[in-house]
Amino acid sequence: MREQTGSRIVAAVMAALATGGACATDRSGPIQTIASHEAAAADVVVDWNVVALRTTAAAPFDPPLETRNLAMVQGAVFDAVNSITGGFTPYLDTKPAPSDASTSAAAIAAAHDVLAALYPAQQAALDDEYRASLADVPDGPAKDAGLDAGRRAAAHMLSRRAGDGADEAGATTEPEPQPAVGTWRPTPPGQKPPLDPGWGQVTPFVLERGSQFRPGAPYQLTSEAYARDFAEVKKVGSETSTVRTEEQATTARFWAATGPQGWNQPVQQLTIAKHLSVTEAARLFAQVNLAGADAAIAAWDTKFTFRQWRPVTGIHEAEADGNPATTADPQWTPLLATPPFPDYVCGHSTFAGAVEAVLESYFGHRPGVTLTMTSAAAPGVTHRFTSFAAISDEVVDARVWAGAHWRTSCTAGRSVGLRVGRVVAAETLRPVRG
Repeated sequence: MREQTGSRIVAAVMAALATGGACATDRSGPIQTIASHEAAAADVVVDWNVVALRTTAAAPFDPPLETRNLAMVQGAVFDAVNSITGGFTPYLDTKPAPSDASTSAAAIAAAHDVLAALYPAQQAALDDEYRASLADVPDGPAKDAGLDAGRRAAAHMLSRRAGDGADEAGATTEPEPQPAVGTWRPTPPGQKPPLDPGWGQVTPFVLERGSQFRPGAPYQLTSEAYARDFAEVKKVGSETSTVRTEEQATTARFWAATGPQGWNQPVQQLTIAKHLSVTEAARLFAQVNLAGADAAIAAWDTKFTFRQWRPVTGIHEAEADGNPATTADPQWTPLLATPPFPDYVCGHSTFAGAVEAVLESYFGHRPGVTLTMTSAAAPGVTHRFTSFAAISDEVVDARVWAGAHWRTSCTAGRSVGLRVGRVVAAETLRPVRG
């Protein structure tokens, strides 16, 4: 008997694929065909990714923390499942579980326990999800062994990340009394202090250190490249822009949601459309979110190393930048409110590059299906993509059209993210040979 029938969440993902285009079921590379008895467990991996996204979205806005917590959830789910099925190196050293243990129960327990520990205010809702998920798993020794495997993986992950520096990363430092020209300072309208200024020192999940792929300094304010970026964002990113199209404005709003909320959607769809086994599904979600978490650490390391000012500040204070090609406009306002951290590099595009690299390592440059995305920041809007690069391209454009970033900060972030993602794809959760 299958451990779980198709869930409402999986049915919704299938519907999204159906409206986005025909779903290819063939796969290339090392990905293997799903066994019938694993189908339900793979559905559970998707279900609990959706639960995790809903949980993080309900918490206060903190993109780096969201990436870290999702990586913890998905890493624990992978280790729990892989301790039963084997086939890949674990993320953390994990005690093998009985081969007949329930992978569904293992995935449910691992995801639930990590989320409940990280978001205690949502304990009741998570417990409800836990009971509902387990209701479809037959009682017996297999279920009990699976629950034990999931709980062990969750406890191990929580223990490993307890001293990673995340708790200290949010401590704000006193702002400079008179920041230098070109240096970040709190932006209107909220003038909020910097968010997570120490996040670049959080222990990475895979990278050796947050500065491992730190790019060179941003361009000089007197350069032609700065003037070019200045002119573009001033024109197209303004709240009152006359050249930005309505479609561009909608796209900017669409990507106001965090990267994990967007990029995990195609992972859900690919898991189902490509009929991934439970282990491969858990592995894919883990690598995607491990890469995303390290991308955030790398981005914040760069942001608070160079502390480049945001467009709203640069445009207001252009008279002081020494560039004859820029003109100040103290009344200029971006389409969307500027987040409270420095510009270079763009965190959104760094995350995008990292996930792009991981997905291309699995599926090549094109997934073979039309992927769809929705966004809580743009209700009723659906975006469709036929390549992973197209999603990253849109992220880069969206942050400029929003008036939030200089274009070079977005392209540089994507380049950093691609390097992060390639390392994660190449060096973690590798197949066990022999």
